[in-house]
Amino acid sequence: MLKQNQTKMNEFILLGISDDAEQQIPLFFLFALIYIFTLLGNFVIITVIYLSPQLHNPMYFFLCNLSFIDLSSASITQPKLLSMLLLRENTISYGGCIAQLYSFMLFTGTEFFSLTAMAYDRYVAICKPLRYHILMNNTICVRITSTCWVLGMVDPLPHTVLISQLSFCGSHVINHFFCDMSVVLKLSCVDTSFIESMTYLFGLLVEFPVFLLLVISYCCILCAILKIHSAKDRSKAFSTCSSHLIVVILFYGTVWIMYLRPLSQYSADHSKPFSLLYTAIIPLVNPFIYTLRNRDVRNSIFRTSIVQID
Repeated sequence: MLKQNQTKMNEFILLGISDDAEQQIPLFFLFALIYIFTLLGNFVIITVIYLSPQLHNPMYFFLCNLSFIDLSSASITQPKLLSMLLLRENTISYGGCIAQLYSFMLFTGTEFFSLTAMAYDRYVAICKPLRYHILMNNTICVRITSTCWVLGMVDPLPHTVLISQLSFCGSHVINHFFCDMSVVLKLSCVDTSFIESMTYLFGLLVEFPVFLLLVISYCCILCAILKIHSAKDRSKAFSTCSSHLIVVILFYGTVWIMYLRPLSQYSADHSKPFSLLYTAIIPLVNPFIYTLRNRDVRNSIFRTSIVQID
């Protein structure tokens, strides 16, 4: 069992991504550009889908939701990182740390569930095209998306509550650029094995079935595509889900490398590059992956730009 707090931290010190003073300003401009383009790219996707009636279908509804998640997720960690690089404001309050930890897990979990929802949407579109508008009507899409958000909010709550009750008797220095759960657990002076076990249990009972549904969806999609005789139709069917598959591989690959290992093997120095990948780079590249590989989105962006100019 977890002990009650013996030492209540008022604040933590984040070490950031580099302790070299000469690198701070160049890194600030680099990540400022990344953050600006992340906000701009995802905002453009949301705006274009909203303004384009031809994109008002389930596929783009889920894409709009994903862009909002990426925009929000980047805003959890990037502003603080920029503040540390430019102003050397490396402290974060205890409450702010817990809030950042929960918010990060919320958006990561919601994206996890949303990617599976998008895979199911593609499965219905390719494997059951005649029933697509029945199985994926507006009401069902809203319910699926709402479920993803509810699961994303509820799933990290027990972890957050238990972590907020931990004792921190020693160092209050976090060797990271945000309050990642693994780093915070390592700072505690009490046994955190219960929280670790609960994390793996939740993964087995909640995340694994959701991931299994994603895998089954893509196996069915692949089988259906291979049965298409026309090379042109087969290529068109594959292109409708290839962008999503690239995003899935990037997201799952980095998250698994980060969290599917014992806490005893965790190294913040080795984990920072992967953390930067899924907190800064993936939210940046997602809208470009969908835009560059999706003709409908490209055409809608072009038409929207022409209308704005006129």
